[in-house]
Amino acid sequence: MAKNERYVVGLDIGTSKICCLIAEAKETDGADIIGIGTTPSKGLRKGVVVDLAATVQALKTAIEEAERMAGYAVERAHVGIAGGHIRSFNSRSVIAIAGRDREVSRDDVARVVEAASTVSIPPDREVLHTLPQEFVVDGEEGVRDPRGMNASRLEALVHIVTASITSVQNVVNCVNKAGVMVADTVLEQLASADAVLSPDEKELGVAIVDIGGGTTDIAIFERGSIWHTAVLPTGGDHVTSDIAVGLRTPIHEAERIKKKYGCALSTLVPEDEMLEVPVVGGRKPRQLSRRTLCEIVQPRVEETFALIQDEITRYGFDKSLNAGVVLVGGGSMLEGMPEIAEQIFDMPVRLAAPFGVGGLSDVVASPAYCTAVGLVHYGLKHREARRRPRDGRWHLARVGARVKELFTTLF
Repeated sequence: MAKNERYVVGLDIGTSKICCLIAEAKETDGADIIGIGTTPSKGLRKGVVVDLAATVQALKTAIEEAERMAGYAVERAHVGIAGGHIRSFNSRSVIAIAGRDREVSRDDVARVVEAASTVSIPPDREVLHTLPQEFVVDGEEGVRDPRGMNASRLEALVHIVTASITSVQNVVNCVNKAGVMVADTVLEQLASADAVLSPDEKELGVAIVDIGGGTTDIAIFERGSIWHTAVLPTGGDHVTSDIAVGLRTPIHEAERIKKKYGCALSTLVPEDEMLEVPVVGGRKPRQLSRRTLCEIVQPRVEETFALIQDEITRYGFDKSLNAGVVLVGGGSMLEGMPEIAEQIFDMPVRLAAPFGVGGLSDVVASPAYCTAVGLVHYGLKHREARRRPRDGRWHLARVGARVKELFTTLF
């Protein structure tokens, strides 16, 4: 294995933090994390670049930190994409199977999936992922791999994720200006799912909820495939803002107080527990009950979970998530989050950490690293994509990439 082929890099560009993970692929299977770089994110709002120079500088800081730890100079990275510009929908297509024996070939599968993805989208949008859900062979539903089967008619159901070309291109440009080529762009909740969900959960029905700083990303799986994705414009920064306003304290102090003392369920906090709150304007800090803090946090958390529940119910998944809900992301780490989520969703909820990697796995064993680890998993599975670095013209030639992604995802 060539030196460059041995390394996979995941770059999670979030609203709150930027994380760069460098992993070394094992000879057999999996990878060892050998480099980690994190830095506060600057220049992004709700997953969208608003200050290119600040974003580039933050990227350089995170990448250089990971490079020093790993002893490897990053050339290419798999980059996570999120933000309110993400849109998704399901599509269906049908083709006839030609030939004397009417045997479904690899080309037939590629053709029917490509037909499903040939849909009308606005000119300012680009297909980010085409994800097969299942196939229908002569009316028989639920077929995972139709190759080699005899049929006269083949149908495909696919999930299509689109993104704003300019929003994605701005992220790509920032990474390029930081000295790194973009091997592939990956929907962040799709990457997180790779890092935390088991095949059984995907089969039974599960929702993964990634609570970031500026957005909350949702992905719903059933029967082993993805059926719905969504991005909600709320996240951990809203909780921080509520604390800053409610306690009249600076934003950076509100973030510190949230992480150290915050709790999403006030009944879990003793009534007599106190904390010191710095006040704006250099005035003397004041003492405050921790339960009062939690009474500020809880309504915002309840509102976020209510929006997620509405999304699940609106698309008819409220009765089919037999494996419940999996929480990931830095915003999910508040004390009491699983407990209050179970009350609102009325289904099992677990707080997840990434698995399936070695090396510095103990350092990344946190919900905050799920996306970055998932990007490493994605890179390992999509080795061909690593040979297709994207530059400023990446969005002009995606058909071949989507077909390659199809076969990697399916088989």
